[in-house]
Amino acid sequence: DGEVKISTIAKIEEGHPRAISFLANPKYTHYIYDTASSAVLVSNDFVPERPVKTTLIRVADPYTTVAHLLKMVESMITPQPKGIEQPVYVAEGVELPDDIYLGAFAYIGKDCLIGKNVKIYPQVYVGDRVVIGDNTVLYSGVKIYHGCKIGNNCILHSGAVIGADGFGFAPTPKGYEKIPQIGITILEDHVEIGANTCVDRATMGATIVHSGVKLDNLIQVAHNDEIGSHTVMAAQAGVAGSTKIGEWCMFGGQVGI
Repeated sequence: DGEVKISTIAKIEEGHPRAISFLANPKYTHYIYDTASSAVLVSNDFVPERPVKTTLIRVADPYTTVAHLLKMVESMITPQPKGIEQPVYVAEGVELPDDIYLGAFAYIGKDCLIGKNVKIYPQVYVGDRVVIGDNTVLYSGVKIYHGCKIGNNCILHSGAVIGADGFGFAPTPKGYEKIPQIGITILEDHVEIGANTCVDRATMGATIVHSGVKLDNLIQVAHNDEIGSHTVMAAQAGVAGSTKIGEWCMFGGQVGI
């Protein structure tokens, strides 16, 4: 039905008139025959086993397509913050782009470089010599220690800590002596870091999270780790120091490496 009007997005099992749903997981196929949604995104090769009441829209990848639709909806219903709120602290000599959003009680240290269209929400700490690329979002409460580098189009959720000291101590007869952690942490482009996730700085050199990596909430990435591009990790995963992980890996919840 080319005349169907759509005003919202709904899960296929919770469909209702004027909603569009999607079918990406085969275990939900039985819902398509009774869903009340006005339209459903299905893959190009989907063949129904019996008549359907809804309008089918065939796409190459329903899951990716609904992601694009949700981005469109989000852009319409979520206002984009702008400007510089007060009070904030910005170290002398740091140049802020005209299109920055800087929330109240944010702190920007010395010699920082901040790209275009960056959004820094309230109570974010950005230490000295930090580099932040274009279009990156730091939600409230993010902490970025000195010298770390954040790429373009990254998202860091509340409570994320980038560049805290790696867990390095030398045992002595009198106890454990702290080993200075003089390296940095690098997040490349299109990296997303979940809430309360920590990526430690290196003892020497850099802890590196390569482009496209997505980390869930409550994950620990230790010093001198290297995580390959487009790897994803679910909540409560933990990566020991000096671990190297390749590209396109997938780790479930509570996995330890």
